Amino acid sequence: MSKPLVAVVGKPNVGKSTFFNKVCGSRISIVSDMPGVTRDRIYADAEWLGRKFTLVDTGGIQFKSEDIMFKHIKQQAEIALELADVILFFCDYKSGITSEDRDISFLLRKTNKPVIMVVNKVDNYFESDLTDFYSMGYGDFFAIAAEQKQGVGDLLDAVVSYFPEEDEVEEDAAVIKIAVVGKPNAGKSSLVNKILGYDRTIVSDIAGTTRDAIDTPFEHEGRKYLIIDTAGMRRKRAIEDDSVEQYSVMRSLNAVRRADVCLIVMDAEQGLSEQDVKIAGFIHEEGKPTVVVVNKWDLIEKDTHTVERFKKQLSCDLAFMDYFRYITTSALTGQRVAKVLKEVDYVYAKSTFRCSTGMLNDVVADAVRAVEPPALSGRRAKIKYVTQPSTQPPTFVFFTNDAKLVHFSYRRYLENYIRRAFQLDGTPIRLVFRDSSDKDD
Repeated sequence: MSKPLVAVVGKPNVGKSTFFNKVCGSRISIVSDMPGVTRDRIYADAEWLGRKFTLVDTGGIQFKSEDIMFKHIKQQAEIALELADVILFFCDYKSGITSEDRDISFLLRKTNKPVIMVVNKVDNYFESDLTDFYSMGYGDFFAIAAEQKQGVGDLLDAVVSYFPEEDEVEEDAAVIKIAVVGKPNAGKSSLVNKILGYDRTIVSDIAGTTRDAIDTPFEHEGRKYLIIDTAGMRRKRAIEDDSVEQYSVMRSLNAVRRADVCLIVMDAEQGLSEQDVKIAGFIHEEGKPTVVVVNKWDLIEKDTHTVERFKKQLSCDLAFMDYFRYITTSALTGQRVAKVLKEVDYVYAKSTFRCSTGMLNDVVADAVRAVEPPALSGRRAKIKYVTQPSTQPPTFVFFTNDAKLVHFSYRRYLENYIRRAFQLDGTPIRLVFRDSSDKDD
């Protein structure tokens, strides 16, 4: 399920990063009086009134600067605007309306998206003269002091009012979204075309042919899917700072964020590269179920041990996500391509797995009886009960007498035990440990 995306934009030094950090609850973005500190887009998940969303902080936009870095920042911000559901347009009360503000406002009006104007650094609302800001033509705007969090609640009330209703989001969840990712020229577009049964995207031996994330809805055996063919992701140092490819990669990462299942397509001849592992790490952090598609399998000279060697090497390279599924294919000949969607269905079902509280606590009790938590400084962790609050990925919350007593190795043991008990291969699972008060007990 894709969360709404809220972009924070404005000229340099208007307090965007301060607001971002206050809403997200930590110093994720660097805050400085020097313009241009925030260069890349920075994402973080947030929640207000029970509605979850993703906030993205952007660098300060400067139209008249010839500095190549500010041109890069402007392009980054434009991508954020393209992807956003709601836009927060930040102005500075202390500097007043400037020509840069008007230039940015002109850019925002062309997006045809909800834009909320925010006047920051209003430390004393009742003694402040805000009349000039009405000249921007947004009607009502929000006067806040992000550093003191004054007025931030009212602003967030307005932001979530633009989000789709919960039932609309649930209806969208019936479509399984598949992100196809990997290095350039691994055969992603060929695989997508073969799955769809027609040429949806351009296929070429030239690396980087696909520049954008291309969404294509389709149905298979009565089930609805949305497949997202993404640009190949190369190593960061191989991409020019102001190249189109850099922004294509950002769109690819965003495709991963909104996907339900990720297919990592790798070239069987080249093997799993360092960049493939980094892509897998990003997918793992996002909590997405994963299938590794070993493409161009028809080009490999095989013997009786070839498949086993590939599996062993993959398990070594992807040790941090040992739950992954994999399939060998040839997008050129169509070999085993039909089975890719079966793997997608399988890992999606695992990522949406939900267990009753009673059964879950029985399984954890068996795990604890088999291996007790190790003692730390004479004290031993006691697991009082376990619940599963959410899926995608399956998340389990353990209430204990003291969460700090649960050693990393024992957490790993519990994770593996739960995974085996419920056969949760193909999807990451999350374990959260919390202190439980006597009242909870």
